[in-house]
Amino acid sequence: MAVELHLPDLPEVPISLGPARGALPRPRTPWHLRLRDALSSYLPLLLMTLLALATWWLVKNTPSGGGSAEAPPQRLDPDYTMTGFAIERFTASGRLRLRIEGERLRHFPGTDRIEAEQVRIRALAPDGRVTLASAARAISNGDGSEIQLVGGAQVTSDDGEGPPIEMRGEFLHAFLVEERVKTHLPVVVRRGTMELRAAGLDYDHGKRRLDLQGPMHGVFPPRAR
Repeated sequence: MAVELHLPDLPEVPISLGPARGALPRPRTPWHLRLRDALSSYLPLLLMTLLALATWWLVKNTPSGGGSAEAPPQRLDPDYTMTGFAIERFTASGRLRLRIEGERLRHFPGTDRIEAEQVRIRALAPDGRVTLASAARAISNGDGSEIQLVGGAQVTSDDGEGPPIEMRGEFLHAFLVEERVKTHLPVVVRRGTMELRAAGLDYDHGKRRLDLQGPMHGVFPPRAR
């Protein structure tokens, strides 16, 4: 039995075995066109290389985190508050040097400043002299060596060699370590029955010196005959 097999017609595919004899050679592409084609092909690679170099340079020249950093801003609000407080400072030998008490206290860590209300202060000098102070408000440094008394301020110093000296005013600046009291506002100074009024003062207990500024007048007890 005979079977006929019919195949579909295949498309004709031209086959080139090289340029035909006598054909003209293909013209050469100009160099600037070849350069342009090369740049177009390698441009992404060049951009990636430049980006990697820029990243390396930036990392190398960035300051390390261990260097001196900018100081953080000072804290303006208090870090702790006390009511009905009492603070005591002692010398290295354990002797009481300073006691500060009052109704309310706030500590500001940014400046190591203490603000107190209705404050009462008792300071003891190395020679045993007692200094008492009070005011409606007080501003002190961290160790209590410098205190600004504001509102009904009073400082009384007793050296045991006669009547104590008393200073009153709306503002008194006490330096407890230097044993000095200063003010630029009106002040009243009393010792026994003597009374002096002035526009300001600078009292130095170590030098036993009292300087009064501005207009002043005083009341002195009569001399004993």
